[in-house]
Amino acid sequence: MSPEEEPGYQTPPTCDLLGLLLKNRRPTGAVNEVWPNLYVGDAATAQDKCLLVNLGVTHVVNAADGPQHIDTGPGFYKDTNILYHGVQAADHKDFDLSPFFTQTADFIHKALAQQGKVLVHCARGISRSAALVLAFLMIRERLTLVEAVQAVRRHRNILPNAGFLSQLCHLDSSLAPERKRK
Repeated sequence: MSPEEEPGYQTPPTCDLLGLLLKNRRPTGAVNEVWPNLYVGDAATAQDKCLLVNLGVTHVVNAADGPQHIDTGPGFYKDTNILYHGVQAADHKDFDLSPFFTQTADFIHKALAQQGKVLVHCARGISRSAALVLAFLMIRERLTLVEAVQAVRRHRNILPNAGFLSQLCHLDSSLAPERKRK
């Protein structure tokens, strides 16, 4: 049993999470596999259909969907077999990303259960997409927030904004009773 799973595990304060996210940063590429068959990347990666096909990506989650952001949408991928899920999120600390946590986690889970490969992206692959991937790991893989951050950080530098971190802390606390039962 890891220390995070011990009965005394508490959701860390945002400042401690920031310390964990900023520790031992090293260069990461435009796209990284952060969990088996789950990738986090930037807008250029999402717009490079040849790269996606070469990676074997079957599903794309755009955390910066919409005409004012990265307007790829399902039509952009119509000449591929890629399934699309869009989240119109602003990378702003006051934007409430939490209503998208469960539906996005379900989309990713279903794709992975079908042996798919999923790219989750936003503009830079650091804040919005990372927050959604952390939420997936917490909701569907039953990781604590600290475990999810550690898992992703092994492969990619991420830094969800302070508002998203706060929402992830709330999610972590709300999932704690369920994790204890498992």
